[in-house]
Amino acid sequence: MSYLDNIRTFVRVYELGSMSAAGRDLRISPAVTSSRISQLEEHLGVRLFQRTTRSLAPTEQGKSFYRGAMDILEAVESAEAQIVSITENPKGSLYVAAPLGVGRRLIAPQVPDFLKKYPEVMVRLRLTDRKVDLTTEGLDLAFFLGQPEDSNLRIRKIADVDRVLCAAPSYIAARGMPADGDALVSEGHECLSLRFPGATEFQWLLLTAEGPRRFRVSGRYECDDGDVLTDWALAGQGIAMKPIFEIAEHLKSGALVPVATGTPPEPIQMACLFTHRRRQDPKTRLFMEFMIDRISARVRDTDAVR
Repeated sequence: MSYLDNIRTFVRVYELGSMSAAGRDLRISPAVTSSRISQLEEHLGVRLFQRTTRSLAPTEQGKSFYRGAMDILEAVESAEAQIVSITENPKGSLYVAAPLGVGRRLIAPQVPDFLKKYPEVMVRLRLTDRKVDLTTEGLDLAFFLGQPEDSNLRIRKIADVDRVLCAAPSYIAARGMPADGDALVSEGHECLSLRFPGATEFQWLLLTAEGPRRFRVSGRYECDDGDVLTDWALAGQGIAMKPIFEIAEHLKSGALVPVATGTPPEPIQMACLFTHRRRQDPKTRLFMEFMIDRISARVRDTDAVR
């Protein structure tokens, strides 16, 4: 086993805090993971981790070596990037995350064309509406809607995405058409919430004549999957706030109609999130540029639908 493989394994164990988690991430067995760490410790003549049956923590030597290991891997990846840029033939696995709606409707349909163009790349697409951590989850690139919390990551903006408050005609027939955000609250409308464990009080940011304003809406339905909210809205169970590109077909057919149009939602940013080191990887850069080119036009077209 190469020394470089041992270093890569050490970095993932350090970042994930677990031999088994690192093994799953690298697609190697726990025994191989442990063996690589042992080989590295023997070579260096120090203990990199304190191990017990229930925990694993880096030693001071391990913390120091991690910083140097990252410099080594960055230098190797930078050198490989220069060679691959010359040959224009990227290789290897690319780990990408995206929200469910973005991934299903905008990213996944374009992946086959990207792989036809770059046949030696393998795309590992992870779709989830929860917030992801690029470092601990071993991701090269993450698409997202909104504002990232980690200022240490790099952002490539794609577009400002228009959103709409919408409901099924059956819901409007039963509960009435709310004129604006104030009516949503005062009339007690059933608002469908996209929420996650640990989420704070639910509010919708809507545009009023005086500027953006937060409305404390409520409802009995909440889920961490945006497509489930769409299904509930289609079934007449309540009002959802959705990016227009996710529900364009339902707006066209009349299965969903805009509501509270006096205070529309503020547009939301769609962007890519990546680390500086990952940006140097040609397959990451090429995938990002490919997707931005494909999906930005799609978002602009569907935003015109009302």
